[in-house]
Amino acid sequence: MSTPAGDRDDGSYSDAVAPYEDSGPSAITTPDSDQHSAPDPEAVRDTRPAAGTTPDGIAHTKAAATWTGLVVGAIVLVILLIFILQNLDAVPVEIFVWTFELPLGVSMLLAAIAGALVMALAGGVRILQIRRAAKRK
Repeated sequence: MSTPAGDRDDGSYSDAVAPYEDSGPSAITTPDSDQHSAPDPEAVRDTRPAAGTTPDGIAHTKAAATWTGLVVGAIVLVILLIFILQNLDAVPVEIFVWTFELPLGVSMLLAAIAGALVMALAGGVRILQIRRAAKRK
């Protein structure tokens, strides 16, 4: 097999890669040994932000979380309104024995609301189970 010009295929190492030399196990040092000293406790300081603050030191408040939730909710509502307005074609909806026509966007919104209510019901039942279990202990 041929190699590109300049490549060596004689098994030797190139100048950029040195072979691994096994110098044996390295000595284990302890903080009170002569080879290694323990860090100065005064010099080591915690650089993590305090609980409830962001990395730049600004406190995280309930008002900020509420505002963020409202902005995200408003954006979702605008997107939902655009979706409903773009899907105004009437489609037949059949529920058990009833049949009626609704715009496609509205029918999908109602289906999403029904799914959210089912999930809220399931979550509520689970919360009640956990509360009962906690009261027994």
